[in-house]
Amino acid sequence: MPQRYPLRLWVVRHGESSGNVARDAAQAAGAARIDIPERDVDVPLSALGHSQAEALGRWFASLPDDERPNLVLASPYRRAVETAEGIRRAGGVASATPRLLVDERLREKEFGILDRLTRIGIERHHPEQAELRRDLGKFYHRPPGGESWCDVILRLRSALDTVGLHHDGRRILLVAHQVVVLCLRYLLEEMTEAEILAIDARGDVPNCGVTEYAFSASAAPGGGLVQIRYNFVAPLEAEGTPVTSEPGADATAT
Repeated sequence: MPQRYPLRLWVVRHGESSGNVARDAAQAAGAARIDIPERDVDVPLSALGHSQAEALGRWFASLPDDERPNLVLASPYRRAVETAEGIRRAGGVASATPRLLVDERLREKEFGILDRLTRIGIERHHPEQAELRRDLGKFYHRPPGGESWCDVILRLRSALDTVGLHHDGRRILLVAHQVVVLCLRYLLEEMTEAEILAIDARGDVPNCGVTEYAFSASAAPGGGLVQIRYNFVAPLEAEGTPVTSEPGADATAT
């Protein structure tokens, strides 16, 4: 009988992007807007981001072939695709792994009218949204034209159903974004709003940080996924690759 779960699931935040660098500069300068020339979907990795992806790929490559990912899913955003490609280029997937599967349900959280604004910019240009967010909290606040965390969770429920239906028994590497990592934890570990926001408050998900789950037949009736580690960055540290945790685009309003 199908077990409805992957054997292994690694959820990875993309490597450092040029948008992360631009956002850090904007916040340091007290600017209202982040200077990014591309659409958010087209923002590439920085040079360091490429190095982080390759360092993680070499860590995966050090595992036996039958323990490496044999299916790779990614957000359609360029920084996530480039991270997945860098891991693969470094030998980080098993032999005969099929081509990268891009799934738009894994995309970045959408911010609508708050896109590319820093915290200062939100307070200056949309003070009513800043106040509404303080009242509702980030879990439920949906900016005009954007998404709440609940909206992201809704599409991730669908994505996990697809994984269970079509990819059970695989070893899956999933490359996406900070809020996606957190929302997947919320779903897979059956958390409450308070529990996941407390984890979020303790710190950002590092670029190329790994959250890993393994299938356990005894985890629940019918089995389930059990977390092995969270924010694992030892592969980067082992190679002397700088670890970065600049907020992603999802953090402009946090």
